[in-house]
Amino acid sequence: MTAMMTLLNPEFFATYLVAACIVIAAPGPDSMNTLAIGMARGSREAMAYALGVGIGCLTHTLWAVLGISAIVAASETLFGLVKWIGVAYLLWLGVQALRARGSLHAANDKEGHARSPAGGVSTRVLQGALTNALNPKVMLFFMAFLPQFTDPRLGAVGAQMLVMGLAFALITTIAYALLGASAGRLGERLLRRPSIAQRLNRATGVLFVGLALRLMLAERS
Repeated sequence: MTAMMTLLNPEFFATYLVAACIVIAAPGPDSMNTLAIGMARGSREAMAYALGVGIGCLTHTLWAVLGISAIVAASETLFGLVKWIGVAYLLWLGVQALRARGSLHAANDKEGHARSPAGGVSTRVLQGALTNALNPKVMLFFMAFLPQFTDPRLGAVGAQMLVMGLAFALITTIAYALLGASAGRLGERLLRRPSIAQRLNRATGVLFVGLALRLMLAERS
């Protein structure tokens, strides 16, 4: 802890944590996805998705520290490449959700507890990481956000950004996991009716497609 406080300016870091919490609390694509997955697929998958989003935040931190974000920001070709890969992936997720039948809660064990299909949790971690990491606007946000709270007088600016990025990822994971768990509990009550489960799957699919269209219109500026 002492070493970290030597690396960081305590006043700057405290301000950063407040700003980060405000940013994380603001509604956005990741929080909407977490809610939708919690409602349609249950707490476990929503919390796994939250972990994936946290991992995605770490990738953006690394890009910012290594200067890759600046390269992408300066190159229309690279920005477009990342954007269109993200669009294609979101569209694929949307189609998969629209084609889904039933829900996580449709299959129960002998004691009546909902069980997740094989690979469901690990798949959600991967989805959370990719949907976040493949959003170039998030990449540019980290590049612009983190340096504002560094103190060049302490040196090791990259290390300061890395620590702040780790803090951002941790807060994001905890906040979204709590959000997903709450949505999952509500979903367990609603999904006792198969018709509602199907509607929630469709709503999740529409959300992913909508996010793909939103990303499609994103520009570097």
